[in-house]
Amino acid sequence: MASVACVGECMVELRQAQGGHSAGQSSGQGQGGGLYSRGFGGDTLNTAVYLARLEVKVDYLTALGDDVLSDEMIAAWNAEGVGTRRVMRLPGKLPGLYMIQTDAKGERQFFHWRDSAAARLLMNLPETDELLNSLMSYDIVYLSAITLSIYDAPGRERLFAAIKRARLLGTRFVFDTNFRARGWPDRDLAREVFATAFATADIVLTSTEDLLALYPGESHDQLMARIPSPELVFRLAEPVSLLRFPGGTSEVRAEPMTRPVADTTAAGDSFAAAYIAARLGGSDPVEAAQAGHRLASLVICYPGAIIPGYAMPPKKRHRPATSRQATK
Repeated sequence: MASVACVGECMVELRQAQGGHSAGQSSGQGQGGGLYSRGFGGDTLNTAVYLARLEVKVDYLTALGDDVLSDEMIAAWNAEGVGTRRVMRLPGKLPGLYMIQTDAKGERQFFHWRDSAAARLLMNLPETDELLNSLMSYDIVYLSAITLSIYDAPGRERLFAAIKRARLLGTRFVFDTNFRARGWPDRDLAREVFATAFATADIVLTSTEDLLALYPGESHDQLMARIPSPELVFRLAEPVSLLRFPGGTSEVRAEPMTRPVADTTAAGDSFAAAYIAARLGGSDPVEAAQAGHRLASLVICYPGAIIPGYAMPPKKRHRPATSRQATK
């Protein structure tokens, strides 16, 4: 069975609520009269959950503390079918925290408290070498620019070196740009790290929102030319993706929305999960992008990053694919 390693960080999430309590969440009254619900979230974790729901074998690689909140995260991931054997537990540390505020159009704003989070130490632990060597056992390693932003320069170098070793044995590297300026000391460093990721990746998932923040004023063709990876999915501001893959290019347009947008959180994360699942299942890039748009269009109709299980679309059976060959 094809398998995916998602590398990143999950944090405690505080979200503005309209009132009432969500199942499995607590809530409290803010000083300004706002009601907040508590959950957990992170871009690569969201992708891991959707991959598990799409029946892909997935492990989450991160570091957590030895606190109650970290225990709750582990339990929640196990309940979703996300593997936790690669989660490092660090005594005395805590997970990071972020708060989301959403406007009337469903667009969100994030506030983070994560400088001392356990996940930032993942590349600097006694167990790090063993963890990185395990990447060779997966069909796909998936991470985002947010993942890369939480490690120091030596940590990123160790991670890239391990990915390159794994690729020699057939592991595929999928990089999601997911750029957040607040995570980087300056854009020059971000551009340098992105260039390394682009040169290493087999598949890049990106968007105009991410790339124009780094390369302002450039055209779609100029932005795509910066990415040498053999397979590229470039999501535009409108619900359209431009694809480049061995043997061709294509434009994939999402189907028109029939329901109002509630929250755009995890639109890109769910797109990535559906795309990867489809490619592992034997679909070509065009079919995979169509699957990504379908799931993302559904996810943004619900509040929060992870929609209720009952809201997931019916499972589609893809053509049989051989492990380690499905995405080639």
